This record gives sequence, C-alpha cells and structure tokens, in this order.
Amino acid sequence: MAACVVDGDRSEGSTQQSALGNRSKMGGRLSSWPCSVSSVLVVVISVALLLNAGTAVGGCYKRIFSFGDSIIDTGNFAYFIGNGPSRFKELPFGMTFFHRATGRISDGRVLVDFYAQALGLPLLPPSSPQEGWGNFSTGANFAVFGSTALPPEYFVPRYNLRMHPPSTLDRQLDSFKGVLNRIAPGDRARKALLSESLVIMGEIGGNDYNFWFFGDRKKPRETTYKYLPDVVARIGAAVQELINLGATTILVPGNFPIGCVPAYLARKPSGNPGDDYDEHGCLKWYNDFSQRHNAALRQEVSRLRWKNPGARLIYADYYGAAMEFVKNPRRYGIGDPLVACCGGEGRYHTEKECGSAAKVWGNPAGFASWDGMHMTEKAYSVIAQGVLDGPYADIPLRRSCPARLS
Repeated sequence: MAACVVDGDRSEGSTQQSALGNRSKMGGRLSSWPCSVSSVLVVVISVALLLNAGTAVGGCYKRIFSFGDSIIDTGNFAYFIGNGPSRFKELPFGMTFFHRATGRISDGRVLVDFYAQALGLPLLPPSSPQEGWGNFSTGANFAVFGSTALPPEYFVPRYNLRMHPPSTLDRQLDSFKGVLNRIAPGDRARKALLSESLVIMGEIGGNDYNFWFFGDRKKPRETTYKYLPDVVARIGAAVQELINLGATTILVPGNFPIGCVPAYLARKPSGNPGDDYDEHGCLKWYNDFSQRHNAALRQEVSRLRWKNPGARLIYADYYGAAMEFVKNPRRYGIGDPLVACCGGEGRYHTEKECGSAAKVWGNPAGFASWDGMHMTEKAYSVIAQGVLDGPYADIPLRRSCPARLS
C-alpha cells in the first residue's frame, strides 16, 4: 500500500510569509527591466497588491469566532489534556498540511480553517491557551472535541443517560462572554466588534446523538427523536444570545449524513441491504434522522430571522455538501467514501483507532473519512467550497460580506 503523500511544508501563518516572499521575488525580477518601465510597473503592482490585501483582510470580516465540537476544534481539547497522553496529539494526525499534530481531529485543516483562509484571515487559534490574556484581533475558536449542545444533566432524569462531555455549548458561550468583557468592555465596544465579525455556530449537536447511538445497544435508537427538538432549541437559544450580544452575521450549519460515516456503518451490520442501506451503501435510518434534525434546524433559523430582521443568519447545508463526494467520489479523486484512511482492518477500516500504531491506508486526499468518525482535509475542503461559493449555503459565505450586501 502506498504511503501517504503530503503537501509541501506549511504552518500557521506561513501563507502570509510565502506571499511576502513571492512579492519580493517579483520586485527583484522587475528591477532588471529598463528603469522607466520598471518604476511604473512596480508602483502599479504595489498598489494593486496593497488594495487586494486590504480587501482580503479588512474589506469583509475582521475576525471569526466559532463554536462547536471536534469537527472544527483547532486545539482546545489538546490544551485541556495538557501533558496527558492522547492519540490526537501525535502523527498521523496533522500529517497532510501541518506535518505535526495540532489538536485538529483530521489529517490536516478542518472547516473553519478553510473559511478563515478564504476570507483572508489567519487560521483561528484555539481560545483556551490565551483566554485570560489574548487580544484575539482576528478571532478565536471556542469549539471543543466531544462537546454537546445540551448539558449532561439534561439527560440523566429524562433518559437515564450519563455522559461526560469535555465541554458544552453553554460553557463555550460563557468563555466567549468572558473574553468579550475583557477585549471589548462596554455595550458599544462589544457591539462594534461583533458587527465586524463572522460567528460560526457549529456544527454542534451531533454528540448529543452520538452518546446515545454508541451507548447501550438495547436502548431504542428512536429515543433520540424525543430530545431532538430540545437540541435544536438549545442551538437556537445560543444563536439568539449571540445576536443579543451584538453579532450580526452567524453561520449555522446542519448535521452530516451520519449514515455514511464508517463508525456507524461498522456498528450496524445488516443482513437486509435492501431494507437498511441506500444505493450508496449508507444506512437509511441514520441519514433520515440527520435530515430530520436539519429540517428542524432550518425552521429554527427561519424563526430567528423573522424575530431578528437586522441579523444575517446563514444556514449551511453540510448534509448536501457531504453527499457530493458520497454520490460522485471519483469527481473529487476519492476512492471509497465509506472507509477510513487511518485505522485498522475490517470492511470500513475501523477495527483499530487511528493513532501512531494504526494503519494509514494511503494518501488521505483519496479518502473522505479520516479516522472513521471525522473527515479528511480533502472532504472538508469540498464541503467548505460548497458553503463558500454555493450552492450549500443560503448566502454563499464568500459573498456574505456586509459591505457587499448593503
């Protein structure tokens, strides 16, 4: 089996350095031209570069604040662990883009990284290491691996489900409000800062269901339908709280087609392919459940739009975007979209957890799933493209800048 192919060495912040290097080289080449021509061209090119740089960084959003779980965690969970052991803190995690583990649960960049880069911003730092002193001039990521939308105490009296998530949406919002009080004290300063910011709410809520689906097999999966409305309501309440604080543009993503996730497929083998699986090999019931969650979330976003006409709420259809490479994997250079790149043996490569002792089955760019539960950088790039440029967002994110919509 071929070893994983990796990109050239990159690190957070290196994109800007390489761009500056390219500009220096450009100026060096022009200096060999006749003086009168080169002087004019240097001035024209320099002005154009400055204008483009200003548009990319300052002409849209000045910062991004994001909340969620492992889908967009950029290092908060790794920080919580400290010096404790974790497979997420070592290669092959991070092998494709950073060439080192960064706390992202993928081989490279995650969704929020692609959004930041497309909008001309640096990659978002995890909030936890700098929470007490960082100025977060270009934003921060509050998402934490394993987070739930509802607090764990919600589930015990209602469903006898005990869970211990590393964080919750409530805790992330509390941390965010603490940071806001420090970097933008006062109502006017806070609202001014948030009016220039993009806020990303999720994806969040998936773990509220994962804890049930991957728990006691004897418990009926249909129970999740009972608390689905409360998950969606909690997400909606968080969005409303952010609007009350002063946020004006909020991206609200839905859930993925979890019936196509290798970890789900490996847990639910079936002897009735026609009944349980669709034409792509995904589990029908779980995909239907995701779609029900997404329909409820869309309705909640619509309700919040009506209630807050001054806010720009953008629903992101992660389900539809992910189904692009499930239905047409070859179009994106993906082999089997239902198997993990990093793991073990078995039909879905899930018989071993991804880590330093696991098997990497090939170039991650040829896979949609990284470790059986989370996606590869390649898959995230496809989803991000559909949100940035359409058609998988109410307003394509790249065209959502307040100046362009006013």
